[in-house]
Amino acid sequence: MLKVLVVGGGSGGHITPAVAVVREILEQKPRTRVEFWTDRKYYKNVVKITTEIGVRWGSAVPVTQGTRKNPYIRVRKVLAGKFHRYAGWTWQDYFRNFSVTMKDLVWGNITGFCGFVGGLIQSFGRLVRRKSRPDVIFLKGGFVGLPVGLVARMLKIPYVVHESDAVPGLANRILMKHAAVVASGWAGLKCARPVVQVGIPVAPEFRVVTEAQQKSLKKTFGFDPERPLVIVTGGSQGSENINQAVAEILPEMLKFTSVGLVAGRKHYEQMVELKKYEEWENARLKSNFRMWEFNSAMYELMGAADVVVSRAGATTIAELAALKKAVVLIPFERLPGGHQTKNAEKMVAAGAAVMIADTRIQQQPGLLLEEVRHLVRAPRERADLAEKLHAEVKLDAAEKLAEMVLEVGRERSGGDGGRTGAK
Repeated sequence: MLKVLVVGGGSGGHITPAVAVVREILEQKPRTRVEFWTDRKYYKNVVKITTEIGVRWGSAVPVTQGTRKNPYIRVRKVLAGKFHRYAGWTWQDYFRNFSVTMKDLVWGNITGFCGFVGGLIQSFGRLVRRKSRPDVIFLKGGFVGLPVGLVARMLKIPYVVHESDAVPGLANRILMKHAAVVASGWAGLKCARPVVQVGIPVAPEFRVVTEAQQKSLKKTFGFDPERPLVIVTGGSQGSENINQAVAEILPEMLKFTSVGLVAGRKHYEQMVELKKYEEWENARLKSNFRMWEFNSAMYELMGAADVVVSRAGATTIAELAALKKAVVLIPFERLPGGHQTKNAEKMVAAGAAVMIADTRIQQQPGLLLEEVRHLVRAPRERADLAEKLHAEVKLDAAEKLAEMVLEVGRERSGGDGGRTGAK
């Protein structure tokens, strides 16, 4: 029986593609034994997501699903540490933002280093045992995979790395040097080793909806199905800057569109005052505004939208492309390497999205208002943006990545890894 270890965490953008690949591995080789390692922060989220797709994670007993049996699957926490850096900061910025410097860049990096060392020790302790050693490891980018990948190299366990962003992060730049396969979400990824462009895996729920389905989804969330809908999201944790910009322009936005705001788990409490715009009567939404801390059915919520305002994480862009949506991207500019900015710039160059710099909406929230108003009132331009964005997605990315992982695993194990599942 082929054994595959999947590692992902640190952000939702690493979790959802990894889960999509796991699902595809099980489709292609149902007898594969899969283990999923993630950080403590996302452990419950991984268990929840995978439970929803019908797999009993952490079980030592095969689970019957339909007419076939799932393999042994297990989710485990793994220690890891993040190295905090901010793009574009000068020495003056470090002194000007002294509280951030001390909290994130000093204390955060001390604890991050300890987590990294702990991850090396923990990974070695698990992987050194030959009976439990995987045939192949799939590393879905980010700091969580770094200690695992370094130990895998030492123990000569082959691994596959996937980079979603237009430019690789520090962890992936290190891991790519000795990967059996380097796969990328975008063309033109620079790496010393050959790179296979496969796209970014997205869950199968992210698919184009018809006009009738879109109206039905609007009704599901309480909105007027005949009125345009703008969904604003800063990701699962949220974005303080995007939230504040929306708070400034919301009264004007509600004059021409319905608005749904996913404020995020980290910033929701700061935005509670916006609940005054969310009016209900007899369990029905009376106003044109709703706010959530987080919504687990983002594929439905964004599927209902006519325009989506979002951060520019690679996975989020891929999901919106799969949904074929008109998008206003507001990249988080402080990320090391400017990953989100480069992601957004690629989409703008392709004519597939609109971009507004995060610093600009802080200074002039009205810029976001005008861009949204323009798109809401320009259906042809919306359709053109959506069409070009949809052309950027590769809907078979999860399938291709699963094939790569299984092929590397078969080469190591010397077997066929189990029977092929029906497609």
